[in-house]
Amino acid sequence: MMRILLLCLCLPALVRADDILVFAPASLGGTLDRVAEAFEARTDHDVILSYAGTSALAFQIRRGAPADVFISASVDWMDDIEAAGLVVAGTRRDVLSNSLVVVAREGPEVALQDLPETLGEGRLAMALTNAVPAGQYGREALEALGLWDTLAPRVVETDNVRAALRLVALGEVTFGVVYSTDAAAEDNAVIVAGFPDTSHRPILYPAAQLSASLAAAEFLDYLGSSEAQAIFVADGFALPGEPRE
Repeated sequence: MMRILLLCLCLPALVRADDILVFAPASLGGTLDRVAEAFEARTDHDVILSYAGTSALAFQIRRGAPADVFISASVDWMDDIEAAGLVVAGTRRDVLSNSLVVVAREGPEVALQDLPETLGEGRLAMALTNAVPAGQYGREALEALGLWDTLAPRVVETDNVRAALRLVALGEVTFGVVYSTDAAAEDNAVIVAGFPDTSHRPILYPAAQLSASLAAAEFLDYLGSSEAQAIFVADGFALPGEPRE
């Protein structure tokens, strides 16, 4: 009888729900909310999502922010956090990929090489081109296509890619460079051009555990589950190494 009683006393600790603080790029907003909700329903853990530009998140982590999981929209920023010794060894993995597009409040489609002429005196919104991944990829692509020097004076830089998209949706700028998944999530913006994959580095989202929390490990594993992947793919993301639909 004593052994049974002791086992019963231990059970609450085994099923205890925990809070998991996840730092994630703004481009995952909405989609990751649904993934977190599905995870919470399965586990009773509470997922707290903190969204911002990846560079801002990385800065906060290096300053001691107590995140349990970090999802980056850039391999470079994850490399930076890992090099600082802040990633739990063996937990880093690529979970998603994306593509880059030009959006406008309305059509028609535009040939990339005609973008400077079509833009004219208008403005092009981009996330910070020296720090935020979407802006870095966008500048890299425009440089590869020989368009950056002409377009740079017309660029309006924002703290994150969703802010750039919002300027387009509000009609404050003519065009924006965003991820294709961002465009799909905004009713007041349409894709008018797409960038060749060869014009920039692959857009990958690495994720890693930053704390020893067992709940955080569960969440990180869940990101690779078929249930979570179905949510990501339904919102237009691709899985690493797989073509986008």
